[in-house]
Amino acid sequence: MGAPITVRVQREDFDLSAEVSRLSFDRPEIGAVVTFSGLCRDEAGTLAALELEHYPGMAEAEITRICELAIERFGLQAATAIHRYGRINPGENIVLVVTASPHRQAAFDGANFIMDFLKTSAPFWKKEHLADGTSGGWVSAKDADDTARDRWKR
Repeated sequence: MGAPITVRVQREDFDLSAEVSRLSFDRPEIGAVVTFSGLCRDEAGTLAALELEHYPGMAEAEITRICELAIERFGLQAATAIHRYGRINPGENIVLVVTASPHRQAAFDGANFIMDFLKTSAPFWKKEHLADGTSGGWVSAKDADDTARDRWKR
C-alpha cells in the first residue's frame, strides 16, 4: 500500500491544525510536515469575493493524480489536498496542501509541486465579485503559473 492521500473538494472551510494532526497522528517515521494554505485576498479593497467552480469528480481525480506523482517523485509519506468551491470572501481559506516526509526538503518540494500542478491542471474556475457590486468576470490563467509548473518538467 502506498502513502496515504487525502483529497477533498468541498464548500465548507477546513481546519489546518486538524488536517495536520490527521495526516501525522501516530506516524513516528514522519520527520517533516509542510503546509501551504491559500487565502482569498481583497485585491487592495476592490474584491468582495471569489466564486469558485469545479468539475465534480474530475477535479478530485486530477488532484489525486498530482498527489500520487508528488509521492512518487519526492518519496513523501503522506499528502493532503483540500480545495474549496463556492463563494469565498477575502481572508477565507481556498486551498490547503499538507505533505509529510522523513526530511524537510522532500516535504517542501512535494508541497510546491502539488500547488504548481493544482493551479494549472485541476479543473477549477474563479469568478470575481467586485466591491462596487459588479462582476469582474472570470479570472484568466496566468503565464507565471505555467512557468512555475514547467520547472518541474526538467
